[in-house]
Amino acid sequence: MSNENSVTRRDVLGAGSALALGILVGGAGPVEAVELIPEAEAPQGAAAKPGQKPAAKPQPATPAKPAEPVPPTVVCGVIGLGDQGREILRSLTYLPGAEVRMACDTYEGVHRRAQEIAPKATVVADYKQLLADKSIQAVWVATPTHKHREIVEAALAAGKHVYCEAPLAHTVEDAKAIAAAAKAAGKQVFHSGLQERTNPQHHHVHKFVSTGALGRSIASATASWNKKISWRKTAANDARERELNWRLDKSVTTGLAGEIGIHAIDTAARFLASRPVAVQGFGSVALWKDGRDIADTVMISVEFENGVRLNVNATLANSFSGNYELFQGSDAAVLLKDPIDKNTRAWMFKEPDATALGWEVYAYREKVGDDTGIALVADASKLLKLGLTPGENRQVDPRKTPLYYACEAFAEAVRGTKPTESGIDVGLAATVVAIKAHEAILTGNRIPLPKELLEA
Repeated sequence: MSNENSVTRRDVLGAGSALALGILVGGAGPVEAVELIPEAEAPQGAAAKPGQKPAAKPQPATPAKPAEPVPPTVVCGVIGLGDQGREILRSLTYLPGAEVRMACDTYEGVHRRAQEIAPKATVVADYKQLLADKSIQAVWVATPTHKHREIVEAALAAGKHVYCEAPLAHTVEDAKAIAAAAKAAGKQVFHSGLQERTNPQHHHVHKFVSTGALGRSIASATASWNKKISWRKTAANDARERELNWRLDKSVTTGLAGEIGIHAIDTAARFLASRPVAVQGFGSVALWKDGRDIADTVMISVEFENGVRLNVNATLANSFSGNYELFQGSDAAVLLKDPIDKNTRAWMFKEPDATALGWEVYAYREKVGDDTGIALVADASKLLKLGLTPGENRQVDPRKTPLYYACEAFAEAVRGTKPTESGIDVGLAATVVAIKAHEAILTGNRIPLPKELLEA
């Protein structure tokens, strides 16, 4: 017999709780807050007489909103037009100042679908044709992971700025070769596709973590990714089907550890400000018993230099609880929900014995299961300036996904507006840890991660 009223914090990890108003964090300095409490309706000055309606509060004239300047154009090329490549194309069509001039995929069957997204782009089958176009400044590489090295090296040699999807490669050797080429490229920008590095919500939460809002120490980190999907695709012929199912090919895949776990590994390294020193992993084929030898359910444990462990669970067998990351400290925990697939929501949960911080009196509290969490809203200040309520207008523009912000950050780095936060060093380190986590799953061994292994 079930009790429908018994809801725990664990239950809410899978619930779509509405995100309400939140606190603001400014710059790299101390935590700041803005009071989000409506002003009283009574007029200022003399009180209204009995039976008399209060005088209407004078409203300031709303100035006309100036048009936002369009940034300098970045001429773009996209190589690889599978699911992720087409999502990149879509994000670039939304991005001001981005002009997709050419796209490429060896399989001509996807060319029409790509051109529907970016109708002004020329679509070709040979990436070398794209790289030969001197007008193209920036290239996104979204091919299967094991094909990255050849294309990235060629793009850098052609003088292009490069965005490479994560993981960078399927072997440590290829990842190190990409890192060497990126470092040798000099002023060319290399951007690793670690989307949470440029996700505004992760930036927002990171400021709380880095300013000590979780307490004297962080005790543990947990991440979960759950989605019922087989990863197996069908095609008109065997050759195309083998090509599509590279994630299930033991000779080239990095499995769930590399294709999914890498994002949680990178976020933990950033939030913990510590280096991974060892990794263990376990996996099994729990549901999709179709002859595959790649686990559909895995558990990964990453040990960090500061003694904290990150535990990552990922499965293709069940969707319950979705995707989340949880960091637990001595004074508080922070939960980030849907950190990979959707716009992230986040909450902070205070311990009963934690010292109260000054900004908390202004914070909006929301019932989350059987706990009360402080809603953390990354774009609250922007919404307030627009005269909107952050809780009600959370999704101002649904096109601005984590991938959109990653493309925007790369374009800004290409323009020289600001350097990339997801360069080759963090990309290489996360890729190597993910590759070794996949190896640990296959072997059942604990694998040390010496410092030199994670560096170019």
